[in-house]
Amino acid sequence: MIEPKPATGGTTGQRRFGGTVAQIRSALKFYRVLAYTTGTMLLLLCAEMIARYGFGKFLYAGGTDAFTGAPFGFGFADAEPAGVLGGLNVSLAILIVHGWMYVVYIISNFRLWSLMRWPFGRFVLMALGGVVPFLSFFVEKRMHAEAERELEAHPDAGQRY
Repeated sequence: MIEPKPATGGTTGQRRFGGTVAQIRSALKFYRVLAYTTGTMLLLLCAEMIARYGFGKFLYAGGTDAFTGAPFGFGFADAEPAGVLGGLNVSLAILIVHGWMYVVYIISNFRLWSLMRWPFGRFVLMALGGVVPFLSFFVEKRMHAEAERELEAHPDAGQRY
């Protein structure tokens, strides 16, 4: 009968990554960029939600003031009834951009998580960084340091093609 070998490598305790060191470093850079941009967009989203639900205002760029008929440049206007006709609703743009950035952020999380072969709980923690304000900055710093530490501790753990 053939004895099964552990999934950690040829010998017990040997660390194996899901890709080459170059692939992991690339995924780490991609994750870092997305963590900061998604975290920043989340903070903008929080500010927009406070303006909308706390003060009843939307952020607009361009258009015409609905009450005076004067051109509207950039700033806050009433949400109900609409304070600006035409123009770009920047508040809505922030919502849409953050939503799509979060999707790409999750992809970057999955890429790094699968290449590092970390436990599933770490993926969940990384994913929460895009929905809890300020968390992405702290989690990114921790995950980046952990990945670098593991790469330095196990230089031969990357796959060879």
